[in-house]
Amino acid sequence: MFGSATFWVKALEMILSLSLLVIVHEFGHYSFARLFGMRVNKFYMFFNPKFSILRWDPKNHQLDLFKRNPPEPEEEEKKEEKEETSNKKKESSNEIQETVSEKASWRDTVFGIGWIPLGGYCSIAGMVDETTSADQLSEKAEPWEFRSRPAWQRLLVMIGGVLFNFLMAIVIYAGIVWAYGELLINFSDATEGMNYCETYHKVGIQDGDILLAADGEPLTYYCGEQLTKISMAHQLQVLRGSDTVNITLPDKFIFELNKEAEAGNQLMALRLPVVISQTQSNMGAEKAGLRQGDRILAVNSDTTPSYTELTPALIKYKGTTATITYLRDGKTLKTQAEVDGDGKLGIQLTDPTKIFKTTMKNYNIFQSVPRGIQMGWEKLSTYVQSLKMVATPEGAKSLGGFGAIGSIFPEKWNWLDFWNITAFLAVILAVMNILPIPILDGGYVLFLLIEMITGWKPSEKVMNIALNIGLALLILLLLYANMNDVYRFLIK
Repeated sequence: MFGSATFWVKALEMILSLSLLVIVHEFGHYSFARLFGMRVNKFYMFFNPKFSILRWDPKNHQLDLFKRNPPEPEEEEKKEEKEETSNKKKESSNEIQETVSEKASWRDTVFGIGWIPLGGYCSIAGMVDETTSADQLSEKAEPWEFRSRPAWQRLLVMIGGVLFNFLMAIVIYAGIVWAYGELLINFSDATEGMNYCETYHKVGIQDGDILLAADGEPLTYYCGEQLTKISMAHQLQVLRGSDTVNITLPDKFIFELNKEAEAGNQLMALRLPVVISQTQSNMGAEKAGLRQGDRILAVNSDTTPSYTELTPALIKYKGTTATITYLRDGKTLKTQAEVDGDGKLGIQLTDPTKIFKTTMKNYNIFQSVPRGIQMGWEKLSTYVQSLKMVATPEGAKSLGGFGAIGSIFPEKWNWLDFWNITAFLAVILAVMNILPIPILDGGYVLFLLIEMITGWKPSEKVMNIALNIGLALLILLLLYANMNDVYRFLIK
């Protein structure tokens, strides 16, 4: 596996994607820190204990490649340097009026690349984080330090990484639709119809119905503009089997849909045929001889026209061997496949744009920006809603580490897929980092919000303890997620 070309293509794609995400995230912290005149000691992509692949010190005009890190100066040496710098600047009694910008410069920052690809860091002076403990800070807080700045400035510094990652996703999505256009599926071409929320069911719309028209106006492709038209209509026309059915919607129907949306429910979604994109190694589908392009039609006697029916069917037969009916090259075939204890066959679904007939919609530069914002927000909302599943036993088992991330990249280099995946990972990174866990940005934000509301500012010692707890939790989570990968890809 590790010697295959596919493995190395996926690994390269993942490393490049994560590197971009880390640089943008840390640059968000760096930008706000410099905006408020804070000194940034280090800006690193990846971690660098004892050793750095690259290290650039612009202040001393020094560039090092593949060298051990120089020893950190002792605190007393730092104090002496500060006093010496201060004495040189004393030209009048107006010394106290020196601006922060004269004391902190971008040249104070050492830029580098570490050798452990587990993230990166932006070490801001006067801040307790994974690179600096409370014991390493001097008693006196300098004006260019993080801890001496107002709470609102520190808050913006901490949310800078999350903000930049989300903006990165928006920029990528906007760039994709501008450069490539957008493949859209007409309602009439979605041959399996749609799945609808309970509010639609109450007015007589059934899962599998194909939307044809709203108030007599034909509906085109599945997008936000058309969904608004549907929700505000008085009458919908749908295709149900071979019959055309007219459904009258009640007054204020849109408000009922709003309640569904506010509850976090998806209003409608394409029904996806179970067409296999790829199988996972050593799992039931691969062992049974299923392959890319096969469409699963039934599990034992349970028909599966879409993925909606497949999931409960597999759970029904989990831990057993089931008869899988599938379509290959126009022929209906059957095979016996193992369904694992979680109700999984080990398949990935084919993208619907590769199954249904599509329409290309092109955007100019001005149209691409609002579409990019809309796509970013839709991805963010969907991912936030899906987080509640992590708290379930099934959701915990589905957590993955670097192996799971690498597996979603295409086997052959494809820039469109690469940028789509990178944009989605940017959204995930933004959401995960804002969780209120110490050592993550959200942990700092939580403490800062408490400080802004109550006036209580936690000491550096308290922050140190919180960070150690958060670090332990993060390490345990990483170990669990990556052990899931080992179990799925190697053992199972």
